Amino acid sequence: MASRFQPRRPAYAKPSRFSPARFSPRPVQAPQRPPPPPAAVVDAILRHHDISVDQGGQRSLLRLSERALREPQVVAALGGDVRRAANVAILWNERESEIVRVLEGFEERAAA
Repeated sequence: MASRFQPRRPAYAKPSRFSPARFSPRPVQAPQRPPPPPAAVVDAILRHHDISVDQGGQRSLLRLSERALREPQVVAALGGDVRRAANVAILWNERESEIVRVLEGFEERAAA
């Protein structure tokens, strides 16, 4: 019986132009994301928020105002993360009483 397949090439054979050994791919690096906000920041926003913007669908955007960030109890809750807390907002589901998403790098115009 004759074989329908070609015999194997020896290991020392030159790679064909379509061989993956011919290409040397560069390693792909994933984009670097900053670490998520600490739990203390999220907890402080949930407890002490004074800005609540209705987003529709029983969702609200919760934030700390500049005035709230200067209050002693908020400063004590945040520790050294007061500056970071100024840029964090939480999308809160009123019906389910749960966090939908934590947004960082928040700007004033995003609420409008």
